[in-house]
Amino acid sequence: MDIQALNKIALKMVEPGTGILAADESTGTIGKRFESIKTESTYESRRDWREMLFRTSEAMKNHISGVILYDETIRQNAADGTPLVELIKSTDTLPGIKVDMGTTQLAGRPQETITQGLDGLRERLKEYYDLGARFAKWRAVVEISHPDQYVGTTPTIGGIKANTHALGRYAALCQEAGIVPIVEPEVLMGGYHNIDRCQEVTEITLNSLFTELYEQGVKLEGIILKPNMIVAGKKCAQQPSREEIAERTLKVLKNTVPAAVPGIAFLSGGQNNEEATRNLDMMNKIGGFPWKLTYSYGRALQQSALFAWKGQESNYKLAQEAFSHRAKMNSLASTGEWSQDLDKS
Repeated sequence: MDIQALNKIALKMVEPGTGILAADESTGTIGKRFESIKTESTYESRRDWREMLFRTSEAMKNHISGVILYDETIRQNAADGTPLVELIKSTDTLPGIKVDMGTTQLAGRPQETITQGLDGLRERLKEYYDLGARFAKWRAVVEISHPDQYVGTTPTIGGIKANTHALGRYAALCQEAGIVPIVEPEVLMGGYHNIDRCQEVTEITLNSLFTELYEQGVKLEGIILKPNMIVAGKKCAQQPSREEIAERTLKVLKNTVPAAVPGIAFLSGGQNNEEATRNLDMMNKIGGFPWKLTYSYGRALQQSALFAWKGQESNYKLAQEAFSHRAKMNSLASTGEWSQDLDKS
């Protein structure tokens, strides 16, 4: 392991004014996205969509530091035969790869999940490195049960530990392979829980994560953390302000994340475009933290472009303009310079 090389990659991933494009949707997930624009999901249509994003030079060169790819995409060529990885690298952007195999029911805990994919991961990482990947991503899922549910309340400490242990093992294997691990413990925001419960669960999860990373020998200078923001569940009647979200998120991060971590790239987690941008911006406006705070968004970077594209080649330019706009807005948010007026202009 060359920690200096890993640190250099990690720092590039969180360069000021840039963030990470999550284009690692599984075939099933992207199929659902395509259904929303009445477009069939095929090998060619998935390639065309992602190629369009990667050829948006204004966004890629100026606002995107890395792209998380799916196994299919890292092996694909553009319509003209150019490997998609080479398209990404030509914009001085780092290719990355999703390496987890999704979630399954956790044994003995039917209401919780564990992320699969550790078996054979060492060999897969070597192959992905040879294909051009310089960072990877593994997502663990933590779900908060209904506040009135006293039987089978989730998450359990055992469920959290199982998932953070897997993240630690994954991260150690990545660093062994010369790949920077993005560690993503996502506390889902889809429930009825209030912001207090999200804050409590996220703090427990991050404390467990950094214990596991230490015990697995992971060098913190060579990782990127991809956490959720501290928000209320989408179904909660009382929704917090952007100021409260930013203040609580920063409090949790300061309580749990060592200063050695180069950067924190937030997931959007179901927030809409403007929510994801404004909450990141508010944190950077507050400032006073040792890490770079930026974005690793999928839907919050792509959705407006997807609806502009509609699966039609004739809408290529409109889709690229929409993608460039969202990338620029999040770039401004990553330095605390975003405003609603700029977003609407």
